[in-house]
Amino acid sequence: MTNLLLYLSLFLIWMMLFYHAFLMIGGYFHSLKYKKFGKRLPEDPDLFPTVSILIPAHNEDVVIENTIKSMIRLNYPKDKLEVIVINDNSSDSTGEIVDRYAERYAFIKAVHTKPPFAGKGKSGALNQGLKRSTGEIIAVYDADNTPEPDAIRYLALGLKKDPKAGAIVGKFRVVNASQNLLTKLINIETLTFQWLAQAGRWFWFRMTTIPGTNFAIRKSILEELGGWDEKALSEDTELSIRVYNLGFYIRFFPSAITWEQEPENLRVWWRQRTRWARGNLYVIFKYLFSLHKLKNKKILIDIFYFLFTYLMFFGGVLLSHTLFVVNLFHDLELKIGIVSYVLLIVGFLLFVTEVCLALSMERKQLTLKNFIIVLFMYFTYSQMWIFLVVYSSFLEAKRVLLKQEVKWYKTKRFQQATK
Repeated sequence: MTNLLLYLSLFLIWMMLFYHAFLMIGGYFHSLKYKKFGKRLPEDPDLFPTVSILIPAHNEDVVIENTIKSMIRLNYPKDKLEVIVINDNSSDSTGEIVDRYAERYAFIKAVHTKPPFAGKGKSGALNQGLKRSTGEIIAVYDADNTPEPDAIRYLALGLKKDPKAGAIVGKFRVVNASQNLLTKLINIETLTFQWLAQAGRWFWFRMTTIPGTNFAIRKSILEELGGWDEKALSEDTELSIRVYNLGFYIRFFPSAITWEQEPENLRVWWRQRTRWARGNLYVIFKYLFSLHKLKNKKILIDIFYFLFTYLMFFGGVLLSHTLFVVNLFHDLELKIGIVSYVLLIVGFLLFVTEVCLALSMERKQLTLKNFIIVLFMYFTYSQMWIFLVVYSSFLEAKRVLLKQEVKWYKTKRFQQATK
């Protein structure tokens, strides 16, 4: 029985490793050709669509000023741009900072939400901003983001150029990547995710998941869908499924770049990633039992990817780890022997190869220092995700069984200079 369990766990692990290798090949090919799309974008300002940028902000006085300044620097006609900062029931000076800039710049608008329709999470704040928006295109940035000047131009014109795209997603970079070991690990994680999961899925399947920031979507689509799901902790993933179901695809266009702040200590990282994991579990079970109602069956690729990642892959890793630890203290008479060690070593080498390929697509990221961090990452940072997913699954199961209200955790920000 134990040998069967071990074989099962190895099968689950290797299925995901091969799938990720497949995605990374696609991501590499996309990195070679995506700039051609940018060269075909219209240059006549008269053809630029009107854009409303939504920035939800709850107690963001540490970072919001840098974000607003980056909006002022955007290379986009200001008469076709409005920046709506939603001060979501903040108790700090966020509101005062936003009002100060709104008085100076006509295209910047302040929306101040109050209870009972406030302070409940990002989705609610975005829906409040959506009601006050006037643009054909809606773009979203988190309050810690500083997009590069051409980011909105790429996103908005990308949608203008591609009528089959319901939304378009840019790339995000870590502004505090060099702060400490944790931010270095997160930087490597985010680059790998974008070139593997985002670019790879776009190349092979014409699918990309909307992130929490640096994306644009047609306002008509949001209105048809009724805005964001206010029960979803991962409102971006949930919105992606509904956009697919309308028959649109979501394009990944890395030329649109924003810089964002990442957690600088483990406590903040754990709470943020727990929210992400719980949010993705919510999405899995929201749609898993209603697959027959989905019009676009292509969505099954993403539903089963999330299902496999959070339940089967992490379950397989946890099972193999458990068998290994138990075997140290009690002989389980495992017969796989040397094969298991070979698979472990090859799996490790495949992981390192995939991550290094992702780093090679970014300027000055494939360095000796980062290579050493990748080796360290496999045995530490990656393993932390196993415990995080188990913990998140417990919390989400408890919420459902006890019918608890969804509580939003706002990621703590840190003082720093803009990029």
